[in-house]
Amino acid sequence: MAGKSPITIKGVKEGLIFLLDDQCDFVTLLEELNAKLDKHVQQFTGPIVHVFVKLGSRQLNDEDTERLRSVLKKQGNLIVQSIESDPLPPDADAKPSLYTMTGMVRSGQTIDYDGTLVLLGDVNPGGTLRCTGDIYVLGALRGMAHAGSAGNDQAIIAASLMTPTQLRIADVISRPPDEWASADPWMEYAFLRDGSMAIDKLASLGRHRKEVMQFKGV
Repeated sequence: MAGKSPITIKGVKEGLIFLLDDQCDFVTLLEELNAKLDKHVQQFTGPIVHVFVKLGSRQLNDEDTERLRSVLKKQGNLIVQSIESDPLPPDADAKPSLYTMTGMVRSGQTIDYDGTLVLLGDVNPGGTLRCTGDIYVLGALRGMAHAGSAGNDQAIIAASLMTPTQLRIADVISRPPDEWASADPWMEYAFLRDGSMAIDKLASLGRHRKEVMQFKGV
């Protein structure tokens, strides 16, 4: 039996509401949306139809919002009126939340999160993790990781195996990838020291930060 579609389309007096599953990977979501529009192309041709997109709790940056608009605009009669996320809770900006996910981030896949991300798995070359808080990869980091994406220069990137194609913290980009190659069996983390990228063993994090994050239930 096929799984439930991450996209639900509802007709209302004003036009169509597209409800997008906020737990579905964004790249997969765009692929599903493309497939659904192609499958029902005859239903999406004709008079102008106003479209209202509901993202649930998903927060999109400007680039991904434009990618979503581009998919919908392929059907010339679909006019995107709004792309909305659920309101953030009042204290959402007080302290970044922690999100734990399991699996592999493959080439071409991007995981965006507003907060700190813990990945129980690997990031393959071409895969990307991007979040506003810290990034912890309990596995091999062979792709790209961007922590503190909203400008937090105190964010860190940690991995069991640190061999990324690129690291970014806030607006600072890492050294060339070959300089990260390491056979060190200890989990390492990258951080900013005087505006430049540095690396150390994760056991030293307590010296870097007064408050060390405790993983509960991981």
